[in-house]
Amino acid sequence: MNAPRRPKPPVSRVKAGPATAAAVRPDLPALAASYQTAAVIPHCTRCTRPCCKLDALVLDLDWRQVKTLWRIEEARPDFDRRLRAGQGPNEIREAQGRYYVHTKPCPAYDQNAGICRVYGQDIKPVGCSDFPVYEDEGEVIADLRCEAVDLDALCEHLRTAAGPAYRLQQRADPDFPFLVTLSLKKAGTRRR
Repeated sequence: MNAPRRPKPPVSRVKAGPATAAAVRPDLPALAASYQTAAVIPHCTRCTRPCCKLDALVLDLDWRQVKTLWRIEEARPDFDRRLRAGQGPNEIREAQGRYYVHTKPCPAYDQNAGICRVYGQDIKPVGCSDFPVYEDEGEVIADLRCEAVDLDALCEHLRTAAGPAYRLQQRADPDFPFLVTLSLKKAGTRRR
C-alpha cells in the first residue's frame, strides 16, 4: 500500500533438491497471506491507527479505481487536467499514469464500522490486500507501521511452515527502517 515495491516475479514452485516434502520451496505469498488472515485482518476493526485513513500511508491506484471510488463522472484527460491545475481532490496526485492518495481516508473505508466497503471485490487495490505483510522477489516484507504485525509471531509462523530444511534470516531496510525483510534459506547455505 505504501512501501516502495519491486516488480513481482512469478511465484516459484521449483523443487530445490530431491523430491521430498522438505525439498519444495515454501510458497511465500501463501505464507504471508495466511499470517495476515490469522493475525492482521482480525485486528483491523479495533485498530487504533487504521491504514485506510491514509495519514501515514500512500495508496497506489489505477484510473478505474480512482474513477469508481471517488465517483468521478468526467473523462480521464479532463480529470488529470483539473488535478494539474490544483482543482481536483487534494488527496490525489497523478504520476506516470498512476494515482497516489494520501492524507484523507479512502472513500471505501467505513470509519464507523472500521471496515472496507470493497473488501473482496476486484476494485480493491492490490496494495491493500498485500499490506502489511507480503512477498516481494522471493522474500517476505513486513511493514512494522501496522500495529497488528507481531514480528516474533510472524517469524515463528514462517519457521514452522517452512520446516527444518530452511532457516530464517531477518534484516531491516536501511532506507525504510519500518520495513523488515525475512528470507528463508535452505539450511546449510550461506548468506550472500
